[in-house]
Amino acid sequence: MNSVILESTLVCPICGHSKTEQMPTDACQWFYECEGCHSLLKPKSGDCCVFCSYGSVPCPPIQIHGKQSGCCG
Repeated sequence: MNSVILESTLVCPICGHSKTEQMPTDACQWFYECEGCHSLLKPKSGDCCVFCSYGSVPCPPIQIHGKQSGCCG
């Protein structure tokens, strides 16, 4: 089994600003304020958190269990 990656680079879909952030392992992150344009990012429809929608790596629960199982149910 591969190890879980705990850092993901979020890329703002509005201005393109990117920043590598530490992902929480015990909760979903539903909101993220872009440091570039200050837009409030929310998960896309069907995604559980901002890391799954805008990150380079999906959140830890999705990495472990896959998208079908959901994230922070």
